[in-house]
Amino acid sequence: MVLEHQGEHDSQYGAIRSIAAKIGCSGETLRNWVRQAKRDQGQRAGPTTDERERIKAREREVRELRQANEILRKASAYFAQAELDRPFKR
Repeated sequence: MVLEHQGEHDSQYGAIRSIAAKIGCSGETLRNWVRQAKRDQGQRAGPTTDERERIKAREREVRELRQANEILRKASAYFAQAELDRPFKR
């Protein structure tokens, strides 16, 4: 809507303020949506929506793998200590 009605206003900022008031969101939110739409269309540099979703998924996967590694590291240390505490068999 902003891009379509930009010609009716003095600037893009004016169009954003006008439309944001009509749809009930803040101008900053609408400005961010316009920027992201331009990225998705290739008119602006930066990650597209699909790329951002892939990055979030990879970050979530890395976080989960680090947690799993920490659990395995602690379990390994626990069982190694238990092995040392066990009486020696002859």
